[in-house]
Amino acid sequence: MWRGGAIAASAARALRSRMLGDPVHHPSTAILPIPSARAASSAPSAASPAPIVAEAAAASVAVSSGARSASDVLRHYGACYWELSKARLSALVVATSGAGYVLGSGSIVDIAGLCYTCTGTMMVAASANTLNQVFEIKNDAKMKRTMRRPLPSGRISPVHATMWATTVGAAGTALLACKANDLAAGLAASNLILYAFVYTPLKQIHPVNTWVGAVVGAIPPLLGWAAAASEVSLNSMILPAALYFWQLPHFMALAYLCRDDYLAGGYRMLSFADPTGKRTAWVSLRNCLYMLPLGLFAYNWGLTSEWFSFEASLLTTGLAIGALSFVLAPSHKSARRMFHGSLLYLPALMAGLILHRLPNEQKEHNHIHQTSEIAGVLRGTELWDEEGGRQKREDAKHSRRAQSRPPVAYASVAPFPFLPVPVYVSPQAHEF
Repeated sequence: MWRGGAIAASAARALRSRMLGDPVHHPSTAILPIPSARAASSAPSAASPAPIVAEAAAASVAVSSGARSASDVLRHYGACYWELSKARLSALVVATSGAGYVLGSGSIVDIAGLCYTCTGTMMVAASANTLNQVFEIKNDAKMKRTMRRPLPSGRISPVHATMWATTVGAAGTALLACKANDLAAGLAASNLILYAFVYTPLKQIHPVNTWVGAVVGAIPPLLGWAAAASEVSLNSMILPAALYFWQLPHFMALAYLCRDDYLAGGYRMLSFADPTGKRTAWVSLRNCLYMLPLGLFAYNWGLTSEWFSFEASLLTTGLAIGALSFVLAPSHKSARRMFHGSLLYLPALMAGLILHRLPNEQKEHNHIHQTSEIAGVLRGTELWDEEGGRQKREDAKHSRRAQSRPPVAYASVAPFPFLPVPVYVSPQAHEF
């Protein structure tokens, strides 16, 4: 029986080797082995793995395409939000707000408070810049400098941009109210309203929009000071005043350089009625001269050391020389030189303010007063607790003394005074 099975098996192998090619030497003619009846009965079919592999491949392709499409969507809207927020301009606003926070702090700067203030300021600035673009879609579409923005190019809808601006603006104001104070949140909200609903429409009505925009740019450092000191004082106006006067020569140079573009967009600028550029240049020079005494004021009002007054005077003199060259020879070259000089002037001025700053005396005084009040309250609480504990001990002593005496049964005497007073036996009598 076993021999017959072995002979049959060897014959089957020989027949199979003749019918099938050698898989080593003839890989193209080699096929899979024929499954046995048991294997065939256990598997549904020999071709069943192929649909499973195909389905798995299709699922992986669908997942990868879905992930790719999701990343594309996130990248698209992220780029749109970045451009709507004018991230570089918002970063400058955040830098001025952070500088105001540092100047308004005492000897120790609260890093967490600084981060909260900068984050809230960034969100409010992004909201204001987005609303500005929502209101100026048609104007931006006419200008070469702005026609590729998300709204004029159609990459995002105005409703979507408005929802983004509303959400981020409300969140930034709420963050400042919760983590800083109501004064800082109020300044942020008022600046948002002033920029989006006053300055933006005024750009198409009258050249005074440049001065209103300068007020908008001067509020962020005041916001930072208010977030740190919870108040606004005279020396808190140094950096806002510098921002206000700095913006006028900066934007006058920009308006002169982009005069044709602004004219095509329908904006009313001072440079439109000034074909020679003399009037625009004189406005720039006048505001540069207004900044000359700011360094001295910062020293006299106790905001910085005396070195800053010297450095600020040198910086402002250099900017004024650039404005003077613009006055003497109004041209694109001189205007561009003054514009680039203004870009270097502001970070240098803020760095000097922070480097030579003195701690805010009012902030220090408020901190010391608050600390003394807290210490007094804690001391009073300790004294009160100590007095209360003493009173409780005395009350407990009196109660124990009263309980050791036998009580008098007044109810057994009145209203029957002829009844005898009961005699109580002391507890010690029961022991004997």
